[in-house]
Amino acid sequence: MKIEFPELLLREVAQNLKDAKDRIAVAESVTAGLLQLACSQMEGAMEVFAGGVTTYTINAKIKILKVDAKEAERCDCVSPKITEEMALAVSNLFGTTWAIATTGYATAVPESAGKLFAYISIAEKDKIISTEKIELQSSVKMEEAQAIYTIKAFETLNRLLRLNRVSKKSSQSV
Repeated sequence: MKIEFPELLLREVAQNLKDAKDRIAVAESVTAGLLQLACSQMEGAMEVFAGGVTTYTINAKIKILKVDAKEAERCDCVSPKITEEMALAVSNLFGTTWAIATTGYATAVPESAGKLFAYISIAEKDKIISTEKIELQSSVKMEEAQAIYTIKAFETLNRLLRLNRVSKKSSQSV
């Protein structure tokens, strides 16, 4: 399967980050590097993408991203709290204004009760501003699920960047 990211979406995210003179970092699990791939394909990526980490195992999330070990073990590292901790940690690690984190299931496994879902968290300036759960049909293929989660993360980020830009403009005009 060839993965193609929506070019207009990536262009708009990159432009919004550039206009704000902001950078982004990503921490991913379920998307297995696709967020980083998409970031690297943004126009002017060097200006807006600081870097990312893919932590696929519980131990990697605990060691690299300092997620809560008890929570990680309790939920197989798939919960809103874990995703939020990942987003905050990667933002801090790379010193960025923005961060995206994903964790979840792209294949039906016993730990997910046979369901496909992911949590996506977005942080801005050391604060979580969005956490959402994306649920898919269990018949969706793994690669497609990972691509859907990645695109959903970028759509949410883009919406938040636009809102941020509008609120900055309206506070400047007051």
